[in-house]
Amino acid sequence: MKRAVLGLALIALTLLGAGSSSAEDFTLTTLAGYKGGAGFRVAGSVGNFAQGFPLAIELGITHIRLDPGRALDVRKIFINDATNGTPDKSGWIWGFHLDFLFPVRWLGLQNAQFYLGVRRSLFTGEFIYVGGNEDFEIISNQWGVGTGLRSTFPMGRIMGLTLSAGLDYYPNAVLTGHDTSYGPDGDNVNDREGFTFKEADSAVNQPKFQPMFMVGLSFRL
Repeated sequence: MKRAVLGLALIALTLLGAGSSSAEDFTLTTLAGYKGGAGFRVAGSVGNFAQGFPLAIELGITHIRLDPGRALDVRKIFINDATNGTPDKSGWIWGFHLDFLFPVRWLGLQNAQFYLGVRRSLFTGEFIYVGGNEDFEIISNQWGVGTGLRSTFPMGRIMGLTLSAGLDYYPNAVLTGHDTSYGPDGDNVNDREGFTFKEADSAVNQPKFQPMFMVGLSFRL
């Protein structure tokens, strides 16, 4: 799957480069909103790169801040049974997407597009136990798929207001932290006795189903 995604990305980059020479083909979009947490997205898309071809291709990056999980359970599952220290936590995701965009007419929207594509999620949850001498990260890297609908409302010759709503899905992936890892196939490393991937996955908020609602601006370059 990784080779297929890299191949599609290479094709998309080639098309983006070719399409950017036309002022009407290339669009830059910046969005902010919710995708499992508060965040923003920057993406570039190209269309009309082949005569009569109805689809556009988009590449983009998303950054999300979110609750990484239950700090006390994470400590037990990945380290030990100690309870000293005041838990502090933060979490974030860097996400990358490659989408194919299809023009559609829905609810009377004139500039709507249905999109479908692949996702790459890099999740990090940082857990700090102030006064307990513990500070570590839980990470997971996932491939996924996503779909949704967006519409752009013109605000001038080159700028428009864009609304986007969608849903991404990520299969379970290995959770790693503090020299311990839990895999969905039961292949664990230095796992704590009595704990499995099920408990680790329940304690850590790596993405699974992620609804997305964002609003922002699009610019035709």
